[in-house]
This record gives sequence, C-alpha cells and structure tokens, in this order.
Amino acid sequence: MATATQKNLIENNEKYSSNFTEGDLALPPAKKYAVVTCMDARIDPAAAFGISLGDAHVIRNAGGNARDAIRSLVISEQLLGTNEILLIKHTGCGMLTFKNEDAHGIVEKNLGAEGKKELGVLDFQPFSLLEKGVEDDVEYLRSSKAIPDSVTISGWVYEVETGKVRNIT
Repeated sequence: MATATQKNLIENNEKYSSNFTEGDLALPPAKKYAVVTCMDARIDPAAAFGISLGDAHVIRNAGGNARDAIRSLVISEQLLGTNEILLIKHTGCGMLTFKNEDAHGIVEKNLGAEGKKELGVLDFQPFSLLEKGVEDDVEYLRSSKAIPDSVTISGWVYEVETGKVRNIT
C-alpha cells in the first residue's frame, strides 16, 4: 500500500508528465556548470538560482559539501563537459549545529553499537563558521588534482531568510 508521500509523488507526477515536452534535452548541461548546494528543504535551487531544466547539474548533500560532491563533479566535468562550479552553502544550516561526536552519539543511541560500527570513523564534516566553510570547500576544490585548473570555482552563501545570495570567494 502506498504511503501518503508516495501517493503525492504519483499524483503530482501525473500532472507534470501530462504536459511534459522537454524529453529531448541533451544529456550534458546546456550552460556547462554545476551547482553544489545543501539538501535543506528550504532551498529550491531552480527557483533561487535561475536554473531551468537542462541548464546545469545540481548536486545536493548535507551542508553543500565539496568532499561529498567530488565524485559527481568529476563525472560532470570529465564526462559531461561542465567548466564552472558554484558552491552554495546557506544560513541556518544544520551542519553548523553539531560536532562529529554528537552525530556519532546519536547514531549509537538510536541504532545501537552495530549502527555506530558500520559508520566507523565517518567524518560528518560539520562546520562552525559559515563563510569559513565556504572558503574551505572552495579551497579544497581549487587544490584538488581531480578538478582542472581551467574550471572556474566560486563560493556563495544563500540566505534562507531573504532568498538572496552573496559572494564569498
């Protein structure tokens, strides 16, 4: 039996697909850039950053983390021709609110020793200062041998309170 969320997916997809006309878009993104941003539900990258279907790769993860995104970025650039990265973190990010020890403790409390063991010494990659988190991730990408020097990389903060972005680096 379908959950309410699954029913919502099916109903809304029926509406969307009944008028869908963009099935012939090319596989590589037309505007040749990738966005790395947070999975936070308050961010709508298409609306907030002016991304139309087929324009860009949008890579989302907890905190808009560059290290988590590197696999997708390499595929985006090496196989699909992107040449620019916009790294966009945001105000009010949950990754600002805890430390690794906190996350590991919660996993152990909720899932037991086996859950904690499976994660090992996983670095959840929290950060305590928003702008520094942007700077550190941009520096990581710029110094990575997996990202060519020819790729333009910039770092931004999206303000969930106002919907505005501001350039950090």
